[in-house]
Amino acid sequence: MKNDIKIRLTLEDGTEYHGWSFGAAVPAAGEVVFNTAMTGYPESLTDPSYKGQILCLTYPLVGNYGAPVKGGQNGMDSFYESSSIHISGLIVSDYSSEYSHWNADESLGEWLSNNNIPGVYGIDTRALTKRIREKGVMPGKLEPEGSHTEFHDPNLTNLVASVSTREIKRYGSGKYRIMLVDCGVKNNIIRNLLKRDTTVIRVPWDYDFTGDEYDGLFLTNGPGDPKMCSVTIAHIRKALAAARPVFGICLGNQLMALASGADTYKLKYGHRSHNQPVIRVGTGKAYITSQNHGYAVDNSTLQPGWEPLFINLNDSTNEGMRHITKPFFSTQFHPEASGGPTDTDYLFDEFIESIRLSML
Repeated sequence: MKNDIKIRLTLEDGTEYHGWSFGAAVPAAGEVVFNTAMTGYPESLTDPSYKGQILCLTYPLVGNYGAPVKGGQNGMDSFYESSSIHISGLIVSDYSSEYSHWNADESLGEWLSNNNIPGVYGIDTRALTKRIREKGVMPGKLEPEGSHTEFHDPNLTNLVASVSTREIKRYGSGKYRIMLVDCGVKNNIIRNLLKRDTTVIRVPWDYDFTGDEYDGLFLTNGPGDPKMCSVTIAHIRKALAAARPVFGICLGNQLMALASGADTYKLKYGHRSHNQPVIRVGTGKAYITSQNHGYAVDNSTLQPGWEPLFINLNDSTNEGMRHITKPFFSTQFHPEASGGPTDTDYLFDEFIESIRLSML
């Protein structure tokens, strides 16, 4: 759904870009980031880890396969990662209002408009991406003609609290009870757990699970600065004093690190793509992974008993960690997100196997 409304993107450093509006013709502010994936915008837009961000897609043609139908099993949409769009705005080079796909229900523009999310096309996304790589991610704002809004840095607020479930939810009836701390969980993480004979108990980010019965603890992905989740970190610290298996993904990796005494830091422009290469330490095996994060674990601060599990082959940043003797491990990338496409989903099997062994 294109229209004739001009729209301006302004970065905090004063750089301006001009394009045309699609989606909802409303102003928006957030942190401007880029993603280099060629496909997958329905999954990205509904990923809670993008909460508060204005997303620039580097692939030049976007929208040609529309937005998929809604509905699915276990109360989760089959083709989305959550029940709503979490980005604050979308930036593309060339928007295709005409779409064709067997599973399409509406155009990308209609989907954005129905969710009151602005989009802009006609911007030189290559120049914008180069600017972000040189200067780092920064606050920005989208302003259609005749509108105005202020800059907003979403990382100064607890974004996890805004995307986490507000009530305890249960999925499946399998053998292994998984306590899933929802910091902004993607649907496909729950789907992957349910495939493996589990019962998933999904709890709010600040829920004290330490006195509950469970076989394995799962720490999910989520948006923003992990240090905002001090309550969650305190609960994880108590859980690490026990021996029940723990698996963390993305933000879950960072929360586990903070709970174990390590530190995290903000990346200059983050990792957001389907093609991030990582290597499993000590194996020589490399994997192509899907990633979406703006913070990373500082490997130099890992405490005794902990070691890196995966390393990013582009910039040598932490991509996961593990305890040397206890069944605790994590990944910074998303093994459920089909980056390889399924090369790293074996990690879910390793998690379940660690639970099985702990129950012997």
